[in-house]
Amino acid sequence: MEEQDSKQLTVTIAGRPYPLKIKASDEPMVRQIVKEVNEKVNKFQLAYPNREKQDCLAMALLGYAVDLHKATNQPTAASPPDVSEQLTRIESLLDGAMS
Repeated sequence: MEEQDSKQLTVTIAGRPYPLKIKASDEPMVRQIVKEVNEKVNKFQLAYPNREKQDCLAMALLGYAVDLHKATNQPTAASPPDVSEQLTRIESLLDGAMS
């Protein structure tokens, strides 16, 4: 990351400050994610009042990890079949029609 494109930023997650060095263009996204994580942590704290804040943070981040895993491991239905597969299938259909 180039120096002029990077930015020092301190975010607070579950009451603890974390210094980050990020791309300046990523700041709005990072701030939005921090806000969402803190909201999830707060929801877990309300649902499980006897748990420590660190436990609630772990559960919130586990939820994000599960969502990310699902999103990256699902085959996309919109991806087109391989062109060579399509040509082979068309050729097979033509051969069948001509016999």
